[in-house]
Amino acid sequence: MKVTDIAFTGYPVSNMSRARVFYEKTLGLSPTVYELEKGASWVEYELPSGTLAITDIDPNWQPRDNGPSIALEVDDFDAMMAHLKENGITICVEKIDTPDCQIGTIQDSEGNAITIHSKKAVHPEFSNAAANSA
Repeated sequence: MKVTDIAFTGYPVSNMSRARVFYEKTLGLSPTVYELEKGASWVEYELPSGTLAITDIDPNWQPRDNGPSIALEVDDFDAMMAHLKENGITICVEKIDTPDCQIGTIQDSEGNAITIHSKKAVHPEFSNAAANSA
């Protein structure tokens, strides 16, 4: 018996309409599942490496800025951060430039922390040397 993958990352939201505008309009994600159950909502966004779900299904599960954070890989870190700033998104951690990546943290419309991440070309999976050493 072993864990084989991450099924989804879930984020609580307090205002589903506002949250959907943030995830769909600001981040450009497309919903793949939207269900209503007893007045509660569940929306999933399929990404190549997993699923991000937002929900208001449990009133005891509230957004917070100091809990776990999903890291969203972006193709252009600087352009994404500029876009987020232009849209009034709270930037919690400005760009941190490491040898392997660029990383920063924002808040979604509900106050949850989201990490914005961009791997650099020096990252092992971008390297031909890594493929040749196998």
